[in-house]
Amino acid sequence: MALPGPIDPPHRLLMGPGPISAYPSVLRAMAAPLVGQYDPFMTATMAETQELYRGVWNTSNEATLLVDGTSRAGIEAALVSLLRPGDRVLVPVFVRFGHLLAEIAERAMAEVHIIEAEWGQVFPVSAIEEAIVRVRPALLALVQGDTSTTMNQPLDEVGAVCAKHGVLFYADATASLGGNAFEADAWGLDAATAGLQKCLGGPSGSSPVTLSERAVEAIRSRGRVEAGIREAGDASSADFVRSNYFDLGMILDYWGPRRLNHHTEATSMLYGARECARLLLEEGRDAVIARHRLAGKAMLAGVQALGLGVFGDLAHKMNNVVAVEIPDGVPGDAARAALLEDFGIEIGTSFGPLHGRVWRIGTMGYNARRDAVLSTLAALEAVLRRFGVAVPSGGGVEAAADLYPGS
Repeated sequence: MALPGPIDPPHRLLMGPGPISAYPSVLRAMAAPLVGQYDPFMTATMAETQELYRGVWNTSNEATLLVDGTSRAGIEAALVSLLRPGDRVLVPVFVRFGHLLAEIAERAMAEVHIIEAEWGQVFPVSAIEEAIVRVRPALLALVQGDTSTTMNQPLDEVGAVCAKHGVLFYADATASLGGNAFEADAWGLDAATAGLQKCLGGPSGSSPVTLSERAVEAIRSRGRVEAGIREAGDASSADFVRSNYFDLGMILDYWGPRRLNHHTEATSMLYGARECARLLLEEGRDAVIARHRLAGKAMLAGVQALGLGVFGDLAHKMNNVVAVEIPDGVPGDAARAALLEDFGIEIGTSFGPLHGRVWRIGTMGYNARRDAVLSTLAALEAVLRRFGVAVPSGGGVEAAADLYPGS
């Protein structure tokens, strides 16, 4: 077999539900030279990154760090470290990724209890509290924003309910962090995880995690330092975390002052994650959320002006993605392929009962900007015409542009 040439991906505008086009400075940061894992520059960069993500999460949690791996790695690390075999966990499922939380909890040998809401809706806090009272879980695991339906589950009252009933509160903020409000301390989160590939504007491969003191205490109670580096006096609980790689107790010791050897930190991902957080805080958390809100409103106005329906409860839609109902008679996958092949623009399909019914169009991270929104709407209009849909000429672009100052 002939050797392939150097990697040379085509230019794409990634306007789907994630991954998205990364900020150019994130890609430049990831090309910086490598250093050793205990080099003073490396450990200083790790400490800087922890402090930056405290700002992103709006928390004072000392236990704020990265888990090497995709956003799912962060989810699994949190759940496998917090849930003992046999623990009850309550998972309110209103989206595809609620099922993922239940799946991971089940694999952690927890006793999983599910309540379900119709796709396109969210849970009132009263329904969550009623289920907590009935199930008496050790942990509530809840998705905040889910790109499969675009819904954004309100969390602001849930933490108080969990504290009232002595329940640990975990949230998956993969799709929402950075583009929607998230207040780790004010909302009473015990654990939260995310990824870089959506509103934070980076590539998939690193998962920001933050843990409250209560969560750290629960994790430390299961502490076990692996053989070969264990010293006299180190914890060795019989009820240890059943994963070595995702044992947050050992990962905390790797990121903490002890610098206990656990893995070799993914240096280039660390650089990229650091730059994602730095950019967000440089622009300002509220300003970034406002930018996502404006881009999301513009895209929504644009698709509606093209005569397209929108799925879900718009009162609870995330800022950064919209689910567009595919017009009758239009082959959804073929239309998406035309957008990609002719315009270099990627949008997404969906999962489960929504597959083939909606396209998911994202406006997040680097792409939460006017030119990306307008280019996507113009291209979508052209593709819809090609597939026989009567749409107002320029209607989508004009409706979106009208929302931007100075238009």
